[in-house]
Amino acid sequence: MLVRGVGLRKVFEYGLIKKRRIVAVDNVDIEIGKGETLALVGESGSGKSTLGRILLLLIKPTSGKVLFDGLNLTEMKGGELRKIRQRMQLIPQHPEDALDPRWKIYDSIAEPLRIRKLADKKEEKEFIYKLLEIVELREEHLNRYPHELSGGELQRAVIARAIALNPEFIVCDEPTSMLDVSVQASIINLFLDLQRKLGLAYLFITHDLELANAVADRMAVMYRGQIVEEGVGILDEPLHPYTKMLLKNLKMEPEIGVSDEQVNGQKGCKFYHLCPERSNKCLKPPEIVEMNGRKVRCHMY
Repeated sequence: MLVRGVGLRKVFEYGLIKKRRIVAVDNVDIEIGKGETLALVGESGSGKSTLGRILLLLIKPTSGKVLFDGLNLTEMKGGELRKIRQRMQLIPQHPEDALDPRWKIYDSIAEPLRIRKLADKKEEKEFIYKLLEIVELREEHLNRYPHELSGGELQRAVIARAIALNPEFIVCDEPTSMLDVSVQASIINLFLDLQRKLGLAYLFITHDLELANAVADRMAVMYRGQIVEEGVGILDEPLHPYTKMLLKNLKMEPEIGVSDEQVNGQKGCKFYHLCPERSNKCLKPPEIVEMNGRKVRCHMY
């Protein structure tokens, strides 16, 4: 297994006088194999992006551990962690935020190579042009600034930058949600093509169930910081009441993260207040159980 998260929990605290706690990720176990795509779906505010950044150690978990190729990243510091980070990358939802607006696209793509001192000027130029061909950008794009590129061109530049260090694992955080529908398909095809050629593993974060079903080998459904269902063929036969509701509506309305004490004043199932199948046993927190190769967090199983 390439990437593993074990018992991951992240609590954010805010407020100067009265401290409030937001549980963004709550006791999550997650695994992603080499060359595999795991799609992580759920409403806005469910903790998807926070979980993705924890797996990259861009956010440190409050508790739990992250393993990459058998190495415990949560115990690493400084240079040791920086070496491993070369093998992991992030493609954000807003590509314009990933590029320095003062730099030309060439310099932005070349920056990882320069930081790692992996090439001289001639080698760097040759490598950048190879990356340009892979992501289907033109030579003229290299001399432009980010604001001079379209959304699709910007995302291709970010992808080129992400694969420059030959990573093994990429977190794709809503990578097509800000793009026109006509551009989305070409970017998705690029992701799939790169995976075939480079053997990449993806955590593909999205709120689009149909897109997740199209790109993923497995799917995980996240609700209020917890993974409530995970496996293959989830949309064909959903088990968890929340997954059934998502599939029925095919529309995810935004929700705000909640603290432990905020849901019904108790620590039972987080979906209790909306679940049509709830009973008294749901007042206790359900554990993840396995059903026919699927994982589901529900007392019904």
